[in-house]
Amino acid sequence: MHAKIAIVGAGHVGSHVGRALAVGSVCDEIILIDKLPEKASAQAMDIADALSFPPSDTRVRTGDYADCADADITIIAIGKARAPGQTRLDLLGDSVRMAHELAGQLRQDGVGGLLISITNPCDIIAGCLRELLGLDRLRAFGTGTLLDTARLTRVLSGQTGAARRDIEACVLGEHGDSSMIPFSALRIAGRPASEAPGFDPGQALERTHGIGMDIIEGKGSTEFGIGQVTAWLCRAILTDAGVVLPLSVGLQGEYGLNGINCGVPCVVGRRGIERIVELPLAAPEREALLASAAVLEKHMRLADQILAGL
Repeated sequence: MHAKIAIVGAGHVGSHVGRALAVGSVCDEIILIDKLPEKASAQAMDIADALSFPPSDTRVRTGDYADCADADITIIAIGKARAPGQTRLDLLGDSVRMAHELAGQLRQDGVGGLLISITNPCDIIAGCLRELLGLDRLRAFGTGTLLDTARLTRVLSGQTGAARRDIEACVLGEHGDSSMIPFSALRIAGRPASEAPGFDPGQALERTHGIGMDIIEGKGSTEFGIGQVTAWLCRAILTDAGVVLPLSVGLQGEYGLNGINCGVPCVVGRRGIERIVELPLAAPEREALLASAAVLEKHMRLADQILAGL
């Protein structure tokens, strides 16, 4: 089956998502769309150059918003990069205005397949785009805490010496500094994490929160990690894998939350999010998730105020 993925935003993040998709042969066709057509064209050519050794039949080209109408997946990677010292929530105003403008463009031809937003602040922009475009919550969502989970897995592997493939872990809540880790559900080589030598939950949470800023302070942007996790998510969708991944989805009563996008475990398949998994959280973990959700709710209200003024 021919699979087409459109990427809106051909900057650092969008281009690395495109490269990860292309090199991984995740789909047959990748379309880069940007307000600066010359940038999208250059990025498409650069990615295409990477597909000759080894040879790949993936087609990479530029396009326009109309390409989103028949794309299997549309990835939203617009917005400004975080500067050193900025949180993702500091990008709220600019990102909401860009999302509003983009939604006006996308409404002209529609979004025919799934929509995945990785624009920061991820949870809030995913929710804004879903509402602005009138899309179903299970077909329009954000990468959420998937990147946070990749970072947590790396940290736990470093602490315990376990291979990453032997670690079952996830991060929930905001893709940001209020996220939490349900340690009660964490398994290393099939055993509770508390039994693993070197396991340090406090350090694991601190490093999961801090790695992104360390990368930004060191080189100005994060790109490889989000590129790979987004490509992995797209592969899971297109292969109807049925795997569980933490994504930012609009909640309707799950975990006692309503009306906000929040990172929670989701079963992923060809139709998008097939099912939301509710973990049996310990009381302190539930409180931490609710605290993270409160941060998101506060900033969703700010986003609503910005949208009302546009």
